[in-house]
Amino acid sequence: MNVRYLVTLAPEEKSQLEALVSGGTGRVRHVKRAQILLAAHSGATDEQIARSVRVGVSTVYRVKRRFVEGGVEHALHDRQRPGASRKLTGKQEALLVATACSTPPQGRARWTLQLLADEMVRLTEHQDLSRETVRRRLTENELKPWQQRMWCIPKVDAEYVARMEDVLELYAEPPDATRPVVCFDETPTQLIGEVRTPLPAEPGQPRRYDYEYQRNGTANLFVFLDVHRPWRHVEVSDQRAAKDFAARMRELVDVHYPEATTIRVVLDNLSTHSPGALYEAFPPQEARRILKRLEFHFVPKHASWLNMVEIEISVLGRQCLDRRIPTKAALKREVARWERMRNKERARVRWRFTIEGARTKLGRAYPQAQAAVAAAA
Repeated sequence: MNVRYLVTLAPEEKSQLEALVSGGTGRVRHVKRAQILLAAHSGATDEQIARSVRVGVSTVYRVKRRFVEGGVEHALHDRQRPGASRKLTGKQEALLVATACSTPPQGRARWTLQLLADEMVRLTEHQDLSRETVRRRLTENELKPWQQRMWCIPKVDAEYVARMEDVLELYAEPPDATRPVVCFDETPTQLIGEVRTPLPAEPGQPRRYDYEYQRNGTANLFVFLDVHRPWRHVEVSDQRAAKDFAARMRELVDVHYPEATTIRVVLDNLSTHSPGALYEAFPPQEARRILKRLEFHFVPKHASWLNMVEIEISVLGRQCLDRRIPTKAALKREVARWERMRNKERARVRWRFTIEGARTKLGRAYPQAQAAVAAAA
């Protein structure tokens, strides 16, 4: 029935849709419609498109028809039905947005659609207002007040910028075996044991495990990651005291990089991450010997995302630790196997954020830029 709706995209239309699909910031509905148009332009059948985009064949038909009838914008975006009136005026819609961005009522953690609908009835002459009306108006303004996200809000000052550019410059340097760059951090993990034996997976039934578990204490993982070669190392310990940090630094110097003249270590601002920790753990001569081959580079405060090893710790959590591991001995075995696998695969972190990118994206946050704005005001 939809043979007559043929999609032929102009070069600029094709570029627009490809940018929408690859951008990662568009609404899911718009991205799927763009994928449908691109696939139809390439000659795929409606059934093939429906399977690849995971929509119904009727959806493919409607998107193609809307494109033929009104072009790309008409196909991507819904339009208000002719003759339908908006239940909220411009001023009322602005009031809704302001309310959604305000503090929720006492006793409630966040605004919900029903709370907003009730509040709009109280503030306006409307006798009733549906949650769907509220949802549509908020969607148009890209607001979801029932969602919230924990976020790190750093103070971007001259010290922040100096440390950030110092670390980014290290990442951008060519590899030097005599002066390697190693990212270091630690992460705690719980030791969790089963109370009842899990049931294995079988056809038509996923693996099942009991909601009850036994907590067997905690352990700490020290993680090293070489910036310029596919190598990482994980060390399991009982705690992360200053003496444990000092022991890891000695291993870095004597075991992992015995031939290096200087090891440049990227790390965060934890109180145990200091030269003094080595003097707590070792005699002065030994501490000095180790420190002479170490060069610490600290990321800015509240900017642990600049430490490349954070990405590797995230991978470790997803690939290895996302299960119940009952004992420290089992944790050591599993982490060692994961480490060997990652090193054998020559897995790398592809870091793309550079000093130039920082100055472009965070330029207005730089102290001089802030001063210029203040002077202009």
